[in-house]
Amino acid sequence: MTGSNYLLDTVLIIAYFNNEPSIDQRLQNTTIYLPSIAVGELYFGAYRSRRVSENVRRIREFVAGNTVISCDVATAEQYGQIKQALRAKGRPIPENDIWIAALALQYGLILATRDAHFREVPNLALEVW
Repeated sequence: MTGSNYLLDTVLIIAYFNNEPSIDQRLQNTTIYLPSIAVGELYFGAYRSRRVSENVRRIREFVAGNTVISCDVATAEQYGQIKQALRAKGRPIPENDIWIAALALQYGLILATRDAHFREVPNLALEVW
């Protein structure tokens, strides 16, 4: 989708790091944002990997070249609404993913992911790549 604004989920950032051509193509002519939660998940993965220094360097370079958005009180309210809606329909998703969805809703971004469980989040603009 040309000219769109995307919030990237952790799985897509990892796919980008793995040089998947389809991800490179999808990111052409788009503005991407990174949720601080996903950055934390990336660092967790890097620190438990065998190539800590290399992976940390890659994350730092990627973060430096993109806009990271962080949680605030408005995000927390979105989180609470999402979590309650998911609870009410008996369809929980991982906690970090609720925060990521909350950021996408708060900033009016399309969440790009490969995790189908995000479809459970009401009103979330979503593309599964």
